Amino acid sequence: MPLRTGLMAFWANFEEADIQALRQWHNCQHMSERVNIPGFRLGRRYAGLGDAATFLMYYETTSADVLAGSDYQAALNNPTDWTKDALTLFRDPARAIFSLAEEAGVNPCEPSFFLSTLRFNVAENGGEMRAAYRDDILESLVADSNVIRARLWENQEEITAIKTQESSIYGKGPGKQQFCLFVESIEKPDRLKLAELESLSPGLNAKHSDEISETGWLDFALG
Repeated sequence: MPLRTGLMAFWANFEEADIQALRQWHNCQHMSERVNIPGFRLGRRYAGLGDAATFLMYYETTSADVLAGSDYQAALNNPTDWTKDALTLFRDPARAIFSLAEEAGVNPCEPSFFLSTLRFNVAENGGEMRAAYRDDILESLVADSNVIRARLWENQEEITAIKTQESSIYGKGPGKQQFCLFVESIEKPDRLKLAELESLSPGLNAKHSDEISETGWLDFALG
């Protein structure tokens, strides 16, 4: 897969009483609407395990530029009435636009059953962190027979920060973590641990900070 691949990732919590309404909207209108925008490749929704956000919803695109493009921005600024109602249900939202920085493993022929994510910042030496993932960490992760693919995404802050009519409804600002690690697996994985990740790259001086580690199971997929 080309490293230009883009990602819109949205973590949010929902009240238990609102989850059926969220699923009906996302399954029956919103994901199909998004995946049919030119440049969009697929959509996924994962339900959180443990203290993870209730849902992670994401879309992959041919490049991050698609997510700043006129077709997607038009959709964000002209939400349907159903979308306007659904967005009021979002609690503690965090949304960010990423581009694919590094990857290892294989492109799965079907959606992965489990997805672990780790959002984090690097105070300095971001290039060193990217190199550590490319040269050591991702390959070590996919050496585990339970892991299908591991990918490091980098926040495209200028695109993430674009204000839209939809963002004015759910209210909070964008997610601020510089990087996000996706680890796709067949069976329920162990939670990603920072010390273990850093130990996979000898001599790594850059350190993860402001980390949020979560795991979810596949709830819906399109594309």
